[in-house]
Amino acid sequence: MMKVTINNVEFKNPVIAASGTFGFGAEYNNFYDVGILGGISSKGLTINPKQGNEGIRVFETPSGMMNSVGLQNPGIDAFIKYELPNMRKLGTNVIANIGGGCFEDYEAAVTKINDTDVDMIELNISCPNVKHGGMAFGIKSDVAYDVVKKIKAISKKPLMVKLSPNAENIVDMAVKCQEAGADSLSLINTLNAMAVDIYNRKPIFNNVTAGLSGPAVKPVALRMVHQVAKAVEIPVIGLGGICSGKDAIEFMMAGASAIQIGTVNFVNPMAGKEIIEEMESFLKDQGIKDINEIIGII
Repeated sequence: MMKVTINNVEFKNPVIAASGTFGFGAEYNNFYDVGILGGISSKGLTINPKQGNEGIRVFETPSGMMNSVGLQNPGIDAFIKYELPNMRKLGTNVIANIGGGCFEDYEAAVTKINDTDVDMIELNISCPNVKHGGMAFGIKSDVAYDVVKKIKAISKKPLMVKLSPNAENIVDMAVKCQEAGADSLSLINTLNAMAVDIYNRKPIFNNVTAGLSGPAVKPVALRMVHQVAKAVEIPVIGLGGICSGKDAIEFMMAGASAIQIGTVNFVNPMAGKEIIEEMESFLKDQGIKDINEIIGII
């Protein structure tokens, strides 16, 4: 059996498409029935539409990729009016990923999402806090605690908080988010990284740094998921470089109750379907009747 339950939401399997890598699901539905996925986390949503960053946005690296997309999205109102109805027709759980530049942005977006039929909210605290010098909400534990506590107080949906590996202390961050009321955690978001154009003597990205993802970050992500899962009592959703069913099983054995797949979708648009099939095959070959038996056995 592949069913898992997270915050009283039942997932047909633990494979979720990660935010920012799957759009709103429609494009990948041309490759396979994305309704077979456990869920889809939406493109990162902000209260107002965003055009995203200028210049190069995606850059390939050995065993991974860097991105500086800048949360390009149609805004929360357009999502609710146009995208969400289509996502609901896909036949899987819908997670709304919410970003913001200040607490008021998060508050306004979550208030609007409360009145919709999304299944969960994923709070992206890797966003720069524009009112306090641009440092991301997810770097310092006390800042993360404040924003999570305030959002939890108004959220009518289960609240999953997405953690940044760039946090000063990822375990302390996780514990503080749990104390603030987070219902679950997802980790890791991208690692802060840099690339240089040696011929033009300048950084590849206009913002100088960008987010690194893909297989290169998997060992770091796996370690962090294991550490966090041991430190908290709420469900942990693992992501970071998962490209196969075996990768997914590793994360679940390390403590993840479910997993998300991101960068691999760009390399192999059939990845979601193949990973589910590989996981099912592993369970059968190993004589495991219920995937929940392996969660956190490491």
